[in-house]
Amino acid sequence: QVQLVESGGALVQPGGSLRLSCAASRSIFSFNAMGWHRQAPGKQRELVAAITRDGHTNHADSVKGRFTISRDSAKNTVYLQMNSLKPDDTAVYYCYADEYYSGSYYDYEGQGTQVTVSS
Repeated sequence: QVQLVESGGALVQPGGSLRLSCAASRSIFSFNAMGWHRQAPGKQRELVAAITRDGHTNHADSVKGRFTISRDSAKNTVYLQMNSLKPDDTAVYYCYADEYYSGSYYDYEGQGTQVTVSS
């Protein structure tokens, strides 16, 4: 059973910064990729950023230049550094991981952490 535990969500003013953390219950290199989705009320879930096993990263156009995904393999943790936050970034942020094992794909997701950007 894979567990992904997010932390770091908070209320922050526009222009502020937050760092989200996602701690995995096993080696992050056991996954094909890890990343972050977000979902705001009344909006579709959006892929925010992802990092593959070999370290390639991808960021949504809406967050490029402001958000950065990274990882610490010693801590089995993936991070999302969020700078220059805007009210439109308000959402529940979910960490995810996926893997290909024994001929099947498996997806895992954390419980989510709330980010609210408001003055």
